[in-house]
Amino acid sequence: MDSQSVKDLRHNYLVNILDGSFFGFGVGFASFTAILPLFVSHMTSSPILIGLIPAIHSTGWQIPQLFTARQISHLERYKPFVLFMTVQERLPYLGLAAVAWFLPSLGTKLALIITFILLIWQGLGSGLTANGWQNLIGKVMPADYLATFFGVQTAAANLFGSAGAVIAGIILEQYSSPMNFTLCFLIASAMLVCSWYFLSRNRETSHQVPLIIENREHFWEKVRKNLKHDLNFRWFLVTRMLSQFGMMAFAFYIVYAVKYHNMNDVTAGLMTGTLFIIQVVANPLLGWIADRMGCKGVLEIGALFAMFSSLLAWQAPSLNWFYLVFILDGVANTAFWTIGMAYTMDFGPKEERPTYVGMSNTLIAPATILAPFLGGWLADRAGYSSTFITAAVMSLLTAVLLHFFVHDARSKSKLVCN
Repeated sequence: MDSQSVKDLRHNYLVNILDGSFFGFGVGFASFTAILPLFVSHMTSSPILIGLIPAIHSTGWQIPQLFTARQISHLERYKPFVLFMTVQERLPYLGLAAVAWFLPSLGTKLALIITFILLIWQGLGSGLTANGWQNLIGKVMPADYLATFFGVQTAAANLFGSAGAVIAGIILEQYSSPMNFTLCFLIASAMLVCSWYFLSRNRETSHQVPLIIENREHFWEKVRKNLKHDLNFRWFLVTRMLSQFGMMAFAFYIVYAVKYHNMNDVTAGLMTGTLFIIQVVANPLLGWIADRMGCKGVLEIGALFAMFSSLLAWQAPSLNWFYLVFILDGVANTAFWTIGMAYTMDFGPKEERPTYVGMSNTLIAPATILAPFLGGWLADRAGYSSTFITAAVMSLLTAVLLHFFVHDARSKSKLVCN
C-alpha cells in the first residue's frame, strides 16, 4: 500500500468506528429490547405486540437485502446509496419523539398504530441500507482485517449502546411522561445524526461495474443459478438457517431463571451486564482469531458454545451457573452475528458480492421469524426443557454441517476471510 492508501485506511477505520459508536449510543436510548417495549407497554398490554418489536427490526434488516442487490451491483460507489438509504432507518426515531410528546392528545390506539408504522419503516430502512453498507465496508477495509474491524466496531457500538441505555433509564426515572420518552427519542435522533456525519466521511474511490445492465429477470435467473451450482454456499445458507433455531433458547433464559431459580431483578441486571461485557470482549477477539485462523472455525465454535449454553441452562443445579450460561450465550451471539457477517463477504466473485450478501440474509428471514415462535410454542406445550434441548440439537447440527459440508473459499496460504 502506498502512503495515501495507508492514510485513507486509517481515516476510514476511525470514521467507521465513530459511526458505529454514535449509532450504538443513539440506539441505546431507544433499545429494541428495553426502551421501545417499555414505551409500547404504556399503550398496550398485549405480549404479542410487545414481542413483535425486536422481530420487526430483525426481519426488516434481512428481507430487503436481496432485493437491493441488483441495483447495488451496478454502482461505481456505494456511499451515496448508503447515505440516502440510512436516513430511512434514522428518521423514524424523530417520529417516535413526536408520538411520545403528543401521546396524550393522540390517544393510545392511534399512537400505537403510528408507532408500529414507524418501527416497520425503521426496520425496512435498516434492511435497505444493509447490503450497500456491508459492501462499502468490504471495499474500504482490507480483506484480511475485515472480521477484526467488524468485531471492534460492534464492540464499540455495544459499549456505547449500554451507556445510552443506562442514561435512558435515568431519564425515564427523573422525568415524567411525556417528557421522558420524548427526550430519549430526541437524543437518539441527535446521536444518529452524528453517526451519519462520520459515515459520510468515508473515502471511497470508484470501481468498475459491468457494462451491460442486466434486467430484473436476468438477475433472478442468476440468483437461481448461484443457488443451484454453488453447493458450498447452499450448505452455508442451511447452517445460517439452523443457527436461528440454535439460538432460540437465548430469549427464554431470564424468564426460566426467574421461574425456576427465583432470580431477582438485581441478579437479572448482573446477568445482563455479564452478557454485555462478554460481547464487548468477544467481538474484537473473535474477529482477530477469524482473520488469522479462518471464519468457518470460529462459527463452529459459536455453534458449540450455543449448544453448551442451552444444555447448561437446562441442567443448571443453581442460579450461579447462569453466569456461565450467559458467557456462552455472549460468545455464540458474537460468532453468529459478527463473524457470520464477515464470512458472508467471502462467497462468490467480487462483482457478485452484493447478490451473495443479499441471499445470505434475505433467504434466512423465514427461519429468523419462525424460530422464536417455535421456542415459545415448545415452552408452552412441553416446558422450557424442550426448548433448550431442541436448541442444543440444532446448534450441534449447525456445527456438524459447518465442519463437514462448508469449505473455506479463502486462500489457505493467506489465512484470511475475504
